[in-house]
Amino acid sequence: MHKAGFVNIVGNPNVGKSTLMNQLVGERISIATFKAQTTRHRIMGIVNTDDMQIVFSDTPGVLKPNYKLQESMLAFSESALQDADVLLYVTDVVEDPEKNRDFLDKVARMNVPVLLLINKIDQSDQTTLGDIVERWHGLLPTAEILPISAKNKFGVDMLLNRIRELLPDSPPYFDKEQLTDKPARFFVSEIIREKILLYYDKEIPYSVEVSVEQFKEDARRIHISAVIYVERDSQKGIIIGHQGVALKKVSTESRKSLEKFFGKSIYLEVFVKVDKDWRSSQKELNNFGYNPE
Repeated sequence: MHKAGFVNIVGNPNVGKSTLMNQLVGERISIATFKAQTTRHRIMGIVNTDDMQIVFSDTPGVLKPNYKLQESMLAFSESALQDADVLLYVTDVVEDPEKNRDFLDKVARMNVPVLLLINKIDQSDQTTLGDIVERWHGLLPTAEILPISAKNKFGVDMLLNRIRELLPDSPPYFDKEQLTDKPARFFVSEIIREKILLYYDKEIPYSVEVSVEQFKEDARRIHISAVIYVERDSQKGIIIGHQGVALKKVSTESRKSLEKFFGKSIYLEVFVKVDKDWRSSQKELNNFGYNPE
């Protein structure tokens, strides 16, 4: 028999969901940086063997929404509770288990297997970890608790084996050659946005969206034109930097990562435009792909 199913990863911001996703899939599918609220979409990564297909799904960190973009991000996370065959709820050794209790209560009512993953155990000790496990067992009594360190790959193979055991019998949902449900343009925008997260401080990274206007590919080269959208003229100046130095750094580092990702030479043009209050405009959010339906 062939096994296949949707294994959805949920949890609060900055607990290591994207790092875990990348370890499980074996490719750099989700942005993984040290900054919270990095993942904005629901991103699928597909693992195939001859007799199995696991469709992993990384989701934005659960948070109380303050504007429409965050409402869309929360909707992506909640949608992952609807179609999971196995749910991975990721926490770590430092976060408060009571955080975002409303979402946790929804997880507790689910009728599919829930694996509660306590991440970053390399930052704890046995006694503290035992107390954390006991507290979580009280909150999610039917969940199976697995301590892991996604960054150090500790427990990841054990987790994969457990997922294999829990998957239902099913034909594959996607072509066996497919790695993700997202198009190439999506990963271009994510890689550029990752560089902005790394090189700019404070509110700038969270006020930015990236749109790929042109993606032309031939056998040896890809020509890409992308626009970085910000909400304010002052933010545009910061993104560009003095004499364009900051934008050039983002463009250069993005090009290097894109060449590694696609395995081809990349010609990259990056522009900066102002789109006032795009995070609060449903129309603009729809244009940028923030529609979980």
